[in-house]
Amino acid sequence: MHGGASALIRFENVGLRYGTGPEVLSDLSFEIGPRSFQFLTGPSGAGKTSLLKLLFLSLTPTRGLVRFFGRDAATMQSSDLPKLRRRVGVVFQDFRLLDHMTTYENVALPLRITGRDEASYRGDVIELLQWVGLGERMHALPPVLSGGEKQRAAIARAVIGHPEVLLADEPTGNVDPPLARRLLRLFVELNRLGTSVVIATHDINLMNQFEARRLVLDEGRLHIYG
Repeated sequence: MHGGASALIRFENVGLRYGTGPEVLSDLSFEIGPRSFQFLTGPSGAGKTSLLKLLFLSLTPTRGLVRFFGRDAATMQSSDLPKLRRRVGVVFQDFRLLDHMTTYENVALPLRITGRDEASYRGDVIELLQWVGLGERMHALPPVLSGGEKQRAAIARAVIGHPEVLLADEPTGNVDPPLARRLLRLFVELNRLGTSVVIATHDINLMNQFEARRLVLDEGRLHIYG
């Protein structure tokens, strides 16, 4: 794993602790390369969500170096961050949908923020909503959606803009196996089109369905396989 100049996100000896407690993540050194696909796994409580937040720069490491699209995160101006973050699609477990917007509006939001004309993306948004099984729920507001429907809306919103990196925390946790496979196909297709994908999951069956690098967190340390 050399050639770090081309890495989209790079960690060198990163450690994380909350307050004065012990380190929850220690000496993490790895990179997310262009067009790569990896699963992030490990026992419950191993720190998968914390690592995803570090990857998105919504958490600051206690020590070590994080390079985010070639920039040192520690010296970056906070005003630079929103623009860089737009290159990353994120699915967190709390979904973060906006309750006053319909499913369609939530999914279209990343495209609207970039100033695109709705006529140029409306068809794409509708097609993606149908693909994730939300065609009938397009005009519903998040409070009336089930957990699985919210999850699929969050996934659609994360992938609609073809981000350079996709970070997904247990993206198939609330859906049945056939739909989980379908969502995985969506991630694989996105990767084929050029997005680097990081999926945090503890679903062994899901991971065994195809070859991908595995980042395994165990007691705060990272082991890389494949």
